[in-house]
Amino acid sequence: MTSFRRLLGVLAAGCLLTLGLTTAPATATSTVAGTVAGSVKPTVVLVHGAFADASGFNDMIDLLQRAGFPVIAPANPLRDVAADAAYVSSVLDTITGPIILVGHSYGGIVITNAARGHANVKALVYLGAFAPDKGESALKLADQFPGSELGHALLARDYKLPDGTRGGTDGYIVAEKFREVFAADLPPATTRLMAATQRPGSVDGLSGGSGEPAWKTIPSWYLIPTQDKVIPPAAQRFMAERAGSKVREIRSSHVVMTSHPAAATAVVLSAYHATR
Repeated sequence: MTSFRRLLGVLAAGCLLTLGLTTAPATATSTVAGTVAGSVKPTVVLVHGAFADASGFNDMIDLLQRAGFPVIAPANPLRDVAADAAYVSSVLDTITGPIILVGHSYGGIVITNAARGHANVKALVYLGAFAPDKGESALKLADQFPGSELGHALLARDYKLPDGTRGGTDGYIVAEKFREVFAADLPPATTRLMAATQRPGSVDGLSGGSGEPAWKTIPSWYLIPTQDKVIPPAAQRFMAERAGSKVREIRSSHVVMTSHPAAATAVVLSAYHATR
């Protein structure tokens, strides 16, 4: 019981940091307690975006597992929208029971497509993520609103296939600009490691159009980091309103799930209680 009370305290602190809550912090905290005696909990599937990997969800995974949720954080291939969504969809195929599907950044495009055809996906959660409509790409949405600094920090590298032919172009964030653009509220020692181990996003993937969006038929939640320099907050508000998402905002950099894991977890819990 002591460990669970500690978990409640951590989550409550995260809730109090959020701005523009659709649910009062006291209510959000009280609903967490309901996870103890609930029925079988949904599996939470966490999908990372470009320039990152699933380890960015580590603190969220710890909180969710301590609250009794099964969690899977697969490696997003980061090649192109259709292939990435197909891969995540194949992961969903292996899960019985309800699912809460969570995406960060480009991972939002992936979950928007991967959820189609899965009746057991009960909620979509966007954490500083893209929630595109049909035909929209990550680059198109980011360029549609002022405020993104990603384009000034990208390094493009062509890569070759085993037979020597050109395979495509990968985008990286220049190490010297990584913290400023991607994760300004994390310690420099942490962001140096993140920059060195970042997984590139294929330019084909970032510029590829999305399919029919799952948010038209599945309820969604959205946590907007107001200091995001990758996806402008104005773009996120536009996408969230269009999708009819339940919205919360927090003063955070782009990597809101890493710098504010309690607040991000609280949004997942809100989705769980609204759809159980």
